Amino acid sequence: MADRISTLVMFGATGDLARRMLLPSLYGLDSDGLLPDNLRIIGTARTALDDAEFRKRADAALQEHLPEGFYSAGIAQRFLGRLHYVPLDITEPQHFSDLAQAIGDACHGVAIFLSTAPSLFKPTIDGLAGAGLACPTVRMALEKPLGTDLESSREINDAVHAHFPEERTFRIDHYLGKETVQNLIALRFANLMFEPLWNSAHIDHVQITVAETVGLEGRGDYYDGSGALRDMVQNHMLQLVALVAMEPPSDFNATAVRDEKVKVLRALRPITAADVEATTVTGQYARGAIDGEPVPGYDDEIGRDSATETFVAIKAHIDNWRWKGVPFYLRTGKRMPMRDTEIFIQFKDVPYSIFASRGATTRPNKLIIGLQPEESIELRLMGKTPGLDRQGVRLREIPLDIGLANAFSEHRRRIAYERLLLDLIEGDPTLFVRRDEVEAQWAWIDGIRAAWAEKGIGPRPYAAGTWGPSAAIALTERDGISWHE
Repeated sequence: MADRISTLVMFGATGDLARRMLLPSLYGLDSDGLLPDNLRIIGTARTALDDAEFRKRADAALQEHLPEGFYSAGIAQRFLGRLHYVPLDITEPQHFSDLAQAIGDACHGVAIFLSTAPSLFKPTIDGLAGAGLACPTVRMALEKPLGTDLESSREINDAVHAHFPEERTFRIDHYLGKETVQNLIALRFANLMFEPLWNSAHIDHVQITVAETVGLEGRGDYYDGSGALRDMVQNHMLQLVALVAMEPPSDFNATAVRDEKVKVLRALRPITAADVEATTVTGQYARGAIDGEPVPGYDDEIGRDSATETFVAIKAHIDNWRWKGVPFYLRTGKRMPMRDTEIFIQFKDVPYSIFASRGATTRPNKLIIGLQPEESIELRLMGKTPGLDRQGVRLREIPLDIGLANAFSEHRRRIAYERLLLDLIEGDPTLFVRRDEVEAQWAWIDGIRAAWAEKGIGPRPYAAGTWGPSAAIALTERDGISWHE
């Protein structure tokens, strides 16, 4: 493993991501004694603050966003002592020099966490390099969005690569930091019972759902230029597809795992204008109700008419030996009836039921991996209902349900960024996304968007608080399948 860093530079330090996720994650690592003793955290943003003001804001963020009972004044005082602040406007070269002066020796033990709009990546990277902050040992972590299409993504990757080679570039997808996502790897490759069945001979179909009850949450300008396909499918959902579908890696290391993921992403069957209407559904929420409370429609919320999709459903295929003929149904949307992220795997039914003569019906086994709001793994099996069977055998689906919070109750539930920030500090890139993965994802997404444009497909309205346009139901039911809800 690479050397631990001694200075973490955090761009966007006054923003929402830092307040809700990054600062609480770093506090959590500090509370467990996992941060290097000498680690300094230098925050930077356009806001003019000094160290004391930044620490005051950080303390307020910790008290607001840490789990109840986790905040400790003593630990917070120690953690806040690590924090420093340098105001920085990327249009001012002197500000980068000020940051370099605050860092000191940039060539030993420095990592930079960069979260910015796609258009600002290149000038920011160039500013860092111009101030001597692109030394051969500096690690660069990049928060999404990494472009808006394949071309812009390549421009960002080229700008980064000019100063930070791939082995020192850490592209973040925070879903990969979730315990349940990592448990998917363990479930597949640490248990003999699943892997022999993990193929088209035994699996009927796969569903991946990422449902949100929220609307724009102050992200209107970004989201309206992005939409659900680019905001959620391009990164989080395709990474989940890759983890479900990849071949067993030769080792649990960055190169082996990412080599197998990119094979899956390159095997995704392109969706073209010829089949886009049969394989995709796009929607935008209108007025409705969530938990009995009225909510505005997307156009009302953003304050203008918009053709941006807030819902996408896709029937995808992976054209390789393992998955040929197995549909992967992807669905994501805002203003859904419930917050739910899950991977649903339905196996094929038994080829012959010995219970049919006794009037019993079997159902296919199902594996359900819940990511949020609760982390869980559930296996649904067929079992016999107790009784003397005088009127025939009765079978019923029974769940074997493992709530990870209960199964590992001795362990604190961590924010996904805790794992990713610690891996950045320690130099382990296994759970970060490689350039060829990102570009394979964008190539597939760009094909869908081009097909939508060619066919003139726009989002269909759906009422907030529902599961999207009715066409999304038809997408699966044409195949005799229902969405798992």
